[in-house]
Amino acid sequence: MKILRPPQLPFLFGLSFLRVAAPLSPQGISWNDLRSLTLPASPPAPVFDPALEDVPSAPSPGSVPTLLRERNGWCPYSERAWLALELSGVRFDTLLIDNMGGPRPAWYRGSTPQFAAEDGERRGESMDIVRRVSDAYCSDRAGGLYPEEVPSLVQQTVSRFRDVFPSNTRPSSRSAFLFSNMGMPVSRKEFERTLLAVDGLIAANRGSVEGEGLESGLFLAGTTSPTAADVAFVPFLERYAAQLPLLHEGLNPRCESSYPNLSAWYGAMDKVPAYICRVKGCDVSWGRVLGQVGYGNVGAPPHIVSGGGGEDPVDARG
Repeated sequence: MKILRPPQLPFLFGLSFLRVAAPLSPQGISWNDLRSLTLPASPPAPVFDPALEDVPSAPSPGSVPTLLRERNGWCPYSERAWLALELSGVRFDTLLIDNMGGPRPAWYRGSTPQFAAEDGERRGESMDIVRRVSDAYCSDRAGGLYPEEVPSLVQQTVSRFRDVFPSNTRPSSRSAFLFSNMGMPVSRKEFERTLLAVDGLIAANRGSVEGEGLESGLFLAGTTSPTAADVAFVPFLERYAAQLPLLHEGLNPRCESSYPNLSAWYGAMDKVPAYICRVKGCDVSWGRVLGQVGYGNVGAPPHIVSGGGGEDPVDARG
């Protein structure tokens, strides 16, 4: 597969290497670059991998919650739960679950993510987990990930998720909302509709926040800090930024002239330590998984085609 964008740092077991806002020298990251980073306040979560060590029983009630997430860092729904926990600053344990046919604990049932609270309560739907985390652990910010100044606006934005992304597509973990139910790539026009919809949503939300006499910001709900709306959208838009240019040449979700509000949002998210230092994957990884045989594209990676308007004839190769 031809890579149309310069490679960035890969990730290991779904954990991003540190990135810096300043341009890097050819020699790499300098100590001054590292000193300029604002790192997350909480230590990284302990991670347990059943492929490497025995995990004989399910998490039991204890002193910290446990996140059970997909092992490779590919599952966008796991990323939602993971980011919510990192934003909250709560200490939590992580148990990695293999969704690719590898070793799994004998006791594990269902899909990822799953969340086990200290009192034994279990949740499995990603945004239910986000709500639980917000209510229980975001005590340092009024309303948590649903700020009390604009809770309905945040929830309305989260609810727009299904309307914004292409319909009749596969929510695959490796190539989310890129391929139709029949396995063919979505047209360039449909992707552009999605990007414009997100760009317009951010602009409208900023107007709504300012209409309430509040300071607006660059995040998805028009706020000055991340909310549940950003948590809901970012795993998918993160993949789009890396994968759309590989399907349609010149289609760049981060293009400032085409999508000014969306471009600014990407920049704002890349300054959130809990996201950029802990959770975010990288373009090289998303490019590689796009070409893997699997559920997302019915077993054949697509050729990359030039833009030309209308329906792009993307052929499958064997």
